Amino acid sequence: MKPVAIFQNDRHDGPAFFATWLTREAIPFQVFALYDGAALPTGVQDFSGLCVLGGPQSANDALPYYPGLLDQLRQAVGLRIPVIGHCLGGQLLSRALGATVQAADHTEIGWSVLHPLHPHAQDWFGDGPLQLFQWHGESFGIPAGATPLLRGDYCANQAYVVDERHLAMQFHCEVDSEKLRLWLKLGAEEVRRCASPAAQDAASMLAHLDQHMARSQAIASHIYSRWAQGLAR
Repeated sequence: MKPVAIFQNDRHDGPAFFATWLTREAIPFQVFALYDGAALPTGVQDFSGLCVLGGPQSANDALPYYPGLLDQLRQAVGLRIPVIGHCLGGQLLSRALGATVQAADHTEIGWSVLHPLHPHAQDWFGDGPLQLFQWHGESFGIPAGATPLLRGDYCANQAYVVDERHLAMQFHCEVDSEKLRLWLKLGAEEVRRCASPAAQDAASMLAHLDQHMARSQAIASHIYSRWAQGLAR
């Protein structure tokens, strides 16, 4: 099987549970450390799917690798090679497909409950409560022809799908406990200063962490299993 290409935009925003899940399912993958100057692959046809992770930068920044990455995302969509975007990754997919990325109505930091918008949401996310982790100040627009799947109380656009195989998510279903604790350490000042009604303090984010993380990863496993149905074998 061809590997999944994972594009990493920030040193501290690695694949975490996504890599754990791929390993468990014996799906090979290759990480491209774009934040560290790694070159983009020569062609998307060498991969069964593409994953784009998050990062603190904006999808509207003039980073030197963005044009090539956006072009590869468009190529993958055109070739029906499944794409999955987490937070910034979902925003970059929106940009690649002609939609905009702009400031969210509210910065979201912490656990939030999301709501289905379409019958296909159950296919992608299951039928239980959808409480997932957020850390973003911008929000993606929905590309033409995409199907919105989830909405949030503080940030409306939370997930959409294109051609039933390319998934953009505003949240971080790939987090594990180690990654979340690292972010709280590195972003302690941002959390302390954030006055958004959609931002929690560190104590609230860590309360019942094992329970929240178990539920988050159960949802993530459902998401990844559904997405992997389209991987090129």
